[in-house]
Amino acid sequence: MRRVSTRSLMPGMITAEDIFSFSNSLILSKGTVLTDKAITKLEVYSIFYVRVEDEWAEVPPEEPEESPSYAERLKQTPEFQHFAEDFHKETEAFKNSINNAMDDIANLDVEQLIQNSISLLSQDNQRINVFDMLHNMRELDDSTYVHCMNVGLICNLFANWLRMNEEDIRTATLCGLLHDIGKLKMPEDILKKPSKLTDEEFAIIKTHPREGYNLLLESPVNDHVKNAALMHHERCDGSGYPMHLSSSQIDPFAKMVAIADVYDAMTSARVYRGPLCPFVVIEAFEQEGFLKYDAEYILTFLSNIVNTYMLHRVRLSDGREGEIVFINPDKLSKPTIKSGNQYINLSNERNLSIVAII
Repeated sequence: MRRVSTRSLMPGMITAEDIFSFSNSLILSKGTVLTDKAITKLEVYSIFYVRVEDEWAEVPPEEPEESPSYAERLKQTPEFQHFAEDFHKETEAFKNSINNAMDDIANLDVEQLIQNSISLLSQDNQRINVFDMLHNMRELDDSTYVHCMNVGLICNLFANWLRMNEEDIRTATLCGLLHDIGKLKMPEDILKKPSKLTDEEFAIIKTHPREGYNLLLESPVNDHVKNAALMHHERCDGSGYPMHLSSSQIDPFAKMVAIADVYDAMTSARVYRGPLCPFVVIEAFEQEGFLKYDAEYILTFLSNIVNTYMLHRVRLSDGREGEIVFINPDKLSKPTIKSGNQYINLSNERNLSIVAII
């Protein structure tokens, strides 16, 4: 038996003990063979470590796709290539701005940071699904800068969905861009370690919210941005860190960043697979996340994410394929699919779900 950080879990590992939530609800039983879905469930519950058995179980591999995937086709489009070029250019500019300000944070050019990211949501790029673009530019070695740029863009869209005013939209964008700035104070050998972190190393990583807050104290940003750096790992049920705050104590902008941060992390690539299907993540949020995240925010976020995939073609867990034709507001991860001449209401099909966008 050994203790493994959740980020290092892989399908086929077997739980060596019952795993409970912060509120003492059973999440996974002892002897559970971990699947990608089970690992995602642990992430939603903010479980940081799991004890697993020394032996592994066989997990059936996914059948390879015979035709080019949706992601492969998307990457060949001029729209994707244009967005990817702009994204990498602006991310490099963001990286240089942050690095130049690390020794003199009081002179951080906040206006330039916001403008660089918002330029990616220009009129040309708004015609495409930005979430598709972000999902399909993921690499296993995503840096802190790339992740922060992703979260900044997601927070910008999120704030628009919440119908915030222009000033608050800019604040939300900056909160996303700077939420992980504390990681730049972490030892590089730990941040880039290819194998699982030790308990001591993970304890160091968990100091990054306070480091980020302390770093931003002398910067020209408002308190919401500072609080987002400090509180983006807090959860409404008190299970987060570093202060175990409850819902009323968490800055509203930090609540937004918490959702965007987890969504970006969960839809990124892992060692054993590419980016996770958004509907798998949405289902995990629906099943496990409503106590951890602000209800109004998470419902707004998920409903808008789902709507971006209206009329997309998907593959179901039983192998059938079809087109999303109706969103079920009471079960966002279970829309109605038109497959041939048949309409499949996934909200009535407990054992059927969307596993891929094709």
